[in-house]
Amino acid sequence: MFSWIQFLSYAIVTAVTPGPNNIMSMSNAGRQGFQKALPFNLGIWVGFSLVMLMCTFFCNTLSTLIPVIKTPMLFIGAAYILHLAWKTFKSSSVIEEDARHSSFISGLILQFINPKIYIYCIVSMEAYILPHYHGQWDVLVFFALLLAFIGFTFTLLWALFGSVFKMLFSQYAKITNTVMALLLVYCAVSLFM
Repeated sequence: MFSWIQFLSYAIVTAVTPGPNNIMSMSNAGRQGFQKALPFNLGIWVGFSLVMLMCTFFCNTLSTLIPVIKTPMLFIGAAYILHLAWKTFKSSSVIEEDARHSSFISGLILQFINPKIYIYCIVSMEAYILPHYHGQWDVLVFFALLLAFIGFTFTLLWALFGSVFKMLFSQYAKITNTVMALLLVYCAVSLFM
C-alpha cells in the first residue's frame, strides 16, 4: 500500500533543504524583492516540472544508466553550483535592480543542470511511487507534477524569506553573501558524500 506519509515526508524534507533553487531564489528576492524575483521562480517551476516529467518517463532507463552518467552529472552540477557560489560571494554589497540573474530563462535552465532535483525525482519514483504505480502513466504524471509543485512551493518560501529580510541583507550584505556562497559550496560538496 502506498504511504503518503513516507512519500510526503521525503518530498518535503528534500524540497525545504538548501539547494541551488532555494538559495538562488532567496538571494534574488533579497536583492530585488519578492515580486521582481518571481519570473526566476516561475522559470524554476516550469523547468522543475519538465525535469520531473522527463525523469519519470526515463526512470527505468536511468536506473540502468546511472553508473555511466552519475559521475559526469555530479561534476557538471557541482561546477555550476560552485560558479553560483563564486558569483554570490563576489556580488556587490549594494542592492541592485539587476534582472539578468533572476529571469524566467535563468530559473528554467538551472533545473536542467541541478542534480538535486534529478536525485529528488529518481529516489521518489524508485522508492515510493513506481513500486505501486508502475506503468500507470496518468498517476505517474500526477506524481511528477506534485513533486515539482512541492519543490516550487518551498522555493517560493525561500524567496519570501529573502524578500522579508531584504533590508537586513543589504545592511550585512558581505556576511549574507558569504553565508549564501558557503551554503552553495556545501550543496556542491554534499553531492559527493
